[in-house]
Amino acid sequence: MTRFVLKRLAGAALVLLALSVLVYGLFYLAPGDPARLACGERCNPQQIAQVREQIGLNESVFAQYLHFLQGVFVGRDHSTGTSVVHCDAPCLGLSYQSDQQVTQLVLERLPATASLALGAMVVWLLVGVGTGLLSALRRGGITERALTVLTLAGTGTPVFILGLLLLMAVCAHLQWLPFPSYVPLGEDPEQWAWNMLLPWIALGLFESAKYARLTRSSTLETLAEDHIRTFRAYGVGERSVVTRHALRGAVPPVIAISAVDLGSMFGGAVLTESLFGIPGLGKTLIDGVRQIDLPVVVGVVMVMGTAVVLANVLADLLYAAADRRVVLT
Repeated sequence: MTRFVLKRLAGAALVLLALSVLVYGLFYLAPGDPARLACGERCNPQQIAQVREQIGLNESVFAQYLHFLQGVFVGRDHSTGTSVVHCDAPCLGLSYQSDQQVTQLVLERLPATASLALGAMVVWLLVGVGTGLLSALRRGGITERALTVLTLAGTGTPVFILGLLLLMAVCAHLQWLPFPSYVPLGEDPEQWAWNMLLPWIALGLFESAKYARLTRSSTLETLAEDHIRTFRAYGVGERSVVTRHALRGAVPPVIAISAVDLGSMFGGAVLTESLFGIPGLGKTLIDGVRQIDLPVVVGVVMVMGTAVVLANVLADLLYAAADRRVVLT
């Protein structure tokens, strides 16, 4: 187990290094001048050149990339034009637009994204697994057909359409809830939960369609195996067959994919965050790309990439724990 984790973490480090190189390369191919955006529209060419020198854009791409790696591993001093800021590792640089440390910016936005992802995971597991299991147990009946239609409809409905429908139905027409306005958990837990309810439902329902299909196919495959027929032949009750044996074969893939999807949500919930005004990592990344803010873009992408890589390692471990037949190498 330890050897497997160390090998995967070493591979993850190489993937993240390649990802940072790719982001840097794409950034310098993009149109626009970060120094002009950071300085403002009223700046003259001399002021723009001064800002470019202060934020290090006069250096070569390779030198700037080495400075970034230095900041990640050992920390470094950053000039903001008015002062010199020192940050310890890991330090992802300073934003061109706000002079704020990217590490601090990520830590401020991370709780919003994490709460959205975790809440949505609870929804998609409850709805998706429950729907898929019921569909498998009612195979061939009207219940199974109705659930199949709903699953296909959920698969083909984009999350922003589903979110808009929920806003119009729940907030505008029925007026059961006010329009969501993000409140940090530490300020008011009750208001935080009420304002996150619709985003959880929208994102969770969108993802639940996949889990319904996965659970249904895994359950049907398990129910068709020889040992299940043997249990039934010996007179084991249907409830015991389903809960103690059939679900055992259906749970491992659901657990593994849930871990991967949870990691992907740290960068894949951009539409949900934008629609419901959640100040998370996805919205921060979009703002950084729009403002050509390289430190913010690279920092957020690295955090998202780390979440995805670690989620894949966790998925392998959980799959092996749920299915003893899996051997980690």
